[in-house]
Amino acid sequence: MTGAAASFRLKPVTFDDLEGWDRDDPSPLFDALAACRRHIREVKPYRTGATGLSSADFLPLLDLAASVAPQNAAQARAFFETECRPFLIEPENGGRGFVTAFYEPEVEVREEPDEEFRFPFYRRPDDLVDLDDDNRAADMDASYAFGRLQDGVVSPYPDRRAIDEGYLEGKGLEIAWARSKVDVFYVHVQGAARLRYADGRIGRITYAAKAGHPFSGIGKLLVDTGEIPLTGISMQSIRAWLAAHPERVNEVLWHNRSYIFFREAEVPDPNLGPIAAAKVPLVAGRSLAVDRLIHSFGFPFFIRSESLTCIDDGQPFARLMLALDTGSAIVGPARGDIFTGSGDEAGERAGAVRNAADFYILVPKEAASRFGW
Repeated sequence: MTGAAASFRLKPVTFDDLEGWDRDDPSPLFDALAACRRHIREVKPYRTGATGLSSADFLPLLDLAASVAPQNAAQARAFFETECRPFLIEPENGGRGFVTAFYEPEVEVREEPDEEFRFPFYRRPDDLVDLDDDNRAADMDASYAFGRLQDGVVSPYPDRRAIDEGYLEGKGLEIAWARSKVDVFYVHVQGAARLRYADGRIGRITYAAKAGHPFSGIGKLLVDTGEIPLTGISMQSIRAWLAAHPERVNEVLWHNRSYIFFREAEVPDPNLGPIAAAKVPLVAGRSLAVDRLIHSFGFPFFIRSESLTCIDDGQPFARLMLALDTGSAIVGPARGDIFTGSGDEAGERAGAVRNAADFYILVPKEAASRFGW
């Protein structure tokens, strides 16, 4: 099977082949499955990825899930064992998959700028337009999904440096101001944040659009330039390096030309994460960002990593998750980003995740017949 970013195959396996499956409790997924069902039925189906698995393939499972209420982990596992068939995702290169993690930061902000709180989160600008093959300029790379429309001409949007140096000032697009440019940058990387205002109010911002430039990881830059060894790279080590080299913060952050714009969102349930690309709330420890060109949102994935022990109290990670988000750095058939939750503790966990992993996708049994099960 050929995906958008890599070739791969789906190898039929059994649930006995999923090491750790018998100890997992997928009960927290049922509310998220119900939310996916509502979105597909009431809003629109999710886009079908290169696997060919569609929302139409997924709906029978969602309908069945809506009629059950598992009382324990064994009943929850039994539902998936009865209604799904597992497949190992095998990349063409024969290697294993790879997982990182993301979280929802909590950032102290002010509604108005002052000498301390000077760094804004911006709403989507009016001159930013979605691009497709019909309106993308001939000299723009096909990867650009956004651009600037000015006087009827489409061109690349100003990048991170240009925006930091004032391109959007005076346009009234500021949502709130943070005290740290690095905090703002990491909210861009995560794609969402909880904002804590001076009066104690908690707000939320989530991804609305981006300037369109490719994502360039600053961790890779610091490794390639010898500033941090590859074995020591993590969100924590990058933050520590930036704090120790304030004179080089702009240089490093501007290496990533990508820039993210946000919209304000409600926080109806503080126990749930932000609404992400699948348009349903993320569930901490159970939501996975995937390559949306390859995989369709909503489908269950079992992720197993014996080296990932920082999430489950020292035990190897082995959990059933739902594909509910995506990201520009998440490329490939067996590549995922685990949502660890909100706040500093979730950030500590997320920053330490860079692990080889096995990826299994659970396919509803009727659709599984197309793949040799």
